[in-house]
Amino acid sequence: MATAQCTCGALRLTIGEPPQLTALCHCLACQRRTGAPFSANAFYSVDCIEISGASTEFVRTGDSGGKVRMYFCPTCGSTVFWKAEAAQSWIGVAVGSFADPTFAPPALSVFEQSKHKWVQIDEKVRHFKGLPTGQD
Repeated sequence: MATAQCTCGALRLTIGEPPQLTALCHCLACQRRTGAPFSANAFYSVDCIEISGASTEFVRTGDSGGKVRMYFCPTCGSTVFWKAEAAQSWIGVAVGSFADPTFAPPALSVFEQSKHKWVQIDEKVRHFKGLPTGQD
């Protein structure tokens, strides 16, 4: 079992399985969401997560036109998880919310078209200018 939580601990996710995917995202929306040059994300099946505590939802429209629902703590403001219309069986969780330096490394780095030039990503990670299309 793993636990992800906001800064103040009021919003928590208890997760019963390892992530199905870990990825870095350099899109401008993730840069704004995190206040950092990229986001580190873990994706899980919605069936393996138990959510406790209050959250506030913010809905944004992605470049594709699909909605992304982000959930943050109404007390401390930390965005802990999100759900995308395009992938309704998955839930994304901010890797930093685990506060675990041994967390699994990313497998992918996406939207590198807007990656800060000084950011260096390990060569073992698969790199994509946008989203992987299956033809990459």
